[in-house]
Amino acid sequence: MRTELSASIFEANRARGAVRFDVRLKEGVTRRGSLHESGSLRVRFPSPEDEGLSAVFVNTAGGVAGADQFDIEIAAGEGARLTLTTAAAEKVYRAPGQPARIHIGLKAASGAHLSWLPQETILFDGARVSRRFDIELDEAASLLLCEIVVFGRAAMGERMNGGEFVDRWRLSRGGRLVFAETVRLSGDIAAKLARPAIAGDGAAIGTALIVPGDEAVIERIRQGAESFRGEVGTSAWNGFAMARFCAQDAAALRNDMMTVLGRTGTALPRLWLT
Repeated sequence: MRTELSASIFEANRARGAVRFDVRLKEGVTRRGSLHESGSLRVRFPSPEDEGLSAVFVNTAGGVAGADQFDIEIAAGEGARLTLTTAAAEKVYRAPGQPARIHIGLKAASGAHLSWLPQETILFDGARVSRRFDIELDEAASLLLCEIVVFGRAAMGERMNGGEFVDRWRLSRGGRLVFAETVRLSGDIAAKLARPAIAGDGAAIGTALIVPGDEAVIERIRQGAESFRGEVGTSAWNGFAMARFCAQDAAALRNDMMTVLGRTGTALPRLWLT
C-alpha cells in the first residue's frame, strides 16, 4: 500500500512542458511568429543572424524523470531557415514507474530549412523514456536532424543495467511517408549494447538524417573517415542521406558527428563549441 501511494505521489508531481512556435521569412530574414510556452520547457532566441534564426531549448526542471511529458511543435514557413539546439545535454533519470514521454513535431514549407542539433541525451541507469519524432516536409524543403544518445555516465563508471529506451521516427516528404523507424532497447541495455551486432560494447549511438541527400553527400562524408574515432556507416536512398554512429563514449561520438556536419557544410551552434 505504501509503495503504491509513493508511486502515485511521484507521478502526480511530474514535470510537464510544451513549446510551440513558427518562423516566417520577412524581407529576406527569418523572424519568429507566434510562440506558446508552458510548464518547465522554454525556448530562447540568441542575437539575430544574417538570414536565419537560432532557437535554444531550456528545461527548467533540470532533467527528465519518469512520467514527465514534453511536447515540441515547430513550423517553418516558406523560405525560412531555423536552427534548433539545447542549452546543455539532456539528462534522463531513473524511473520507478511510467516512462517519460517526449514528442517532437517538425514542419517545413517550400524552400524552408530546419536544422535539429540538440546536445547529447544522457540516460542514467534505470532511465525509462519514450520519444517520438513526426516530421512533415514540403518536397522543396530541406532538413538536417542529428541525435546523440549516451547510455550511462561513462565518467562515473556507470552502465545501464536496467531501463527502457524507445525512439520512433516518422518522416513524410511531399505528403508521402519516406522514412519510418523505431528503436527499442529494454532490460539489461548494457549487455545488449555489448553484442557485436548491436554496438560492440559501445555506450553512445547517433544518427544524422540529411534531406535532400544523395551519393555525392555520402562521398563528402566518407572523405573525412580518417578523423573518425568510432564507427560511422553511411547510405543514401529515397532522396535522403543518413549517417549512423557508434562509439565507446560521448566525446568520441561527438567528434565524429562534428566531422560529418563539417563535411555537409553545416555551421555548428555556438553552444556546441563552448
